[in-house]
Amino acid sequence: MGVMRSLSDLLVAQGSCTLKEIEQAETIRQEYRGDLANILLNLGILTEEKLLLAWEKLYGLKRLSAQTLKYKKITLASVPDAFYLEHHLYPIDETDESIFVALQNPLEIGVLSFVSLHTTKSIIFLLATQEELREIRTFFEEDPADEIEEIFADEVDKLKELASEAPVIKLVNNIFSKAAQSGISDIHFESSKQGMKVRYRLDGMLQTVEMLPQHLKQAITARLKLISKMNIAENRLPQDGRITVKIAGNDIDIRASSVPTAFGESFVLRLLSKDAVDLSLDALGLHPDNTLTLKMLLKRPNGIILTTGPTGSGKTSTLYAALNYLYNDTIKIVTVEDPVEYQLEGISQIQVKPTIDYTFAKALRSILRQDPDVIMIGEIRDAETAEIAVQSALTGHLVLSTLHTNSALGAIARLRDIGIEYYLLKSSIIGLMAQRLVRKLCEHCKTPINLTAELRNLYRLDALMPLLTSAAQPCKAVGCDHCQHTGFKGRLPIMEIAPFDETLMQALDATPNLSDLRPFGYRSLQDDGLLKFLEGKTSLDEIIRAVQ
Repeated sequence: MGVMRSLSDLLVAQGSCTLKEIEQAETIRQEYRGDLANILLNLGILTEEKLLLAWEKLYGLKRLSAQTLKYKKITLASVPDAFYLEHHLYPIDETDESIFVALQNPLEIGVLSFVSLHTTKSIIFLLATQEELREIRTFFEEDPADEIEEIFADEVDKLKELASEAPVIKLVNNIFSKAAQSGISDIHFESSKQGMKVRYRLDGMLQTVEMLPQHLKQAITARLKLISKMNIAENRLPQDGRITVKIAGNDIDIRASSVPTAFGESFVLRLLSKDAVDLSLDALGLHPDNTLTLKMLLKRPNGIILTTGPTGSGKTSTLYAALNYLYNDTIKIVTVEDPVEYQLEGISQIQVKPTIDYTFAKALRSILRQDPDVIMIGEIRDAETAEIAVQSALTGHLVLSTLHTNSALGAIARLRDIGIEYYLLKSSIIGLMAQRLVRKLCEHCKTPINLTAELRNLYRLDALMPLLTSAAQPCKAVGCDHCQHTGFKGRLPIMEIAPFDETLMQALDATPNLSDLRPFGYRSLQDDGLLKFLEGKTSLDEIIRAVQ
């Protein structure tokens, strides 16, 4: 503990961390164990460079990057390669008197002593970054000859040079700029035999915008890895990264993901711009009666409100808008998310860290000691998280969360499937929602259509007419320059929502797999979408596509 305290003091003294951040990491370490330095790294509080600087000062060690050594595999008698792979330290060079060993964590005293016992030479330990150690590791793999497209240190330098060439930088920046200015949510860089296809996801639909030639693929791949802080030398495993850029005066946070494919690596970049999102309930685009029902549920002092739907259906945005509606100086709101997509003013948002075993369940247990009034759980993924959510609701907290089911009532069946007793659900859940996102018709080119008697009867449109907030004017998509000839621009939610009241409980007692809300006087997803079709906000084909 003395060394840990010395490291903590040094990190604070050199301005790498604050005392409060050290205490936060120490709390996690005491509860879940682990290495304090690694916890600080995984929380994003400490950078690798600052940690190595602290190790240099504490132990008088040198950095690997300051050496002119050529990596080569050094074998010590009776020490198998598996030992080096397990403990992440590697003998990489030697002279007549010394052996040079690369490592990142000098705290493993027992491991270092073990290495010393197997040589009569003096050992010089060199501090290395994780990326440098990954490069060196290739020399100690059991059968490196079998590794496909293995990249060695000299090739890494070439890749970095490729990634830093002006034409490549300009090309990638232009792709980012066009995407941000067009309201694109995702950029796909897809490797193929011919080169690299670039596709934008606009309003939920993918469209190809460019085909980059084969000779640029390696440079583009290297550039994307470099700016997203991925390991530029690793091309066999999936990686995640993050990019922050400023485009047209807006701060854009980009989540990057890469995966190896048959023809090279492919990337998906999710663009997150807080400036482009109005996170308020009234701006979501819900029908007024759904907004009113949701606000009534949010006024309840405790209980669980669940919103359901597939990935990309706008669930998180709805919950963020609900939190903004709830927030004031008299209550404390805490969220547990993976990842935190947007920062909300005045709300404590916690990012789970699976790499240090800081899961949804563990994060929830810790925040219950933070005296919250409202808790938002990014997603209920397992029985343990569901049980804590139920107990939180029963002990006086308002809990908001999401599930992956097709309908609002499907949430009950899903929770029962993962082992939550039905009597607990009836005591804790107060509201159920399901939603989808549909594309909005372009205001510049949409064209009115006439409703046929067949359409009126097939979709029972006459029964929906009294619910319209404006005159009925259904339209169809056409396409123009304003919407890039898609006929649509922007998206809006359609929703089914219901309080989990005695009527629904009794119905589910009799029919556990019930999914249709309409017999109980609530509007279904399809009917809510048809209302927006009648109001001329979206097309009939779009509603059918979203709720089929």
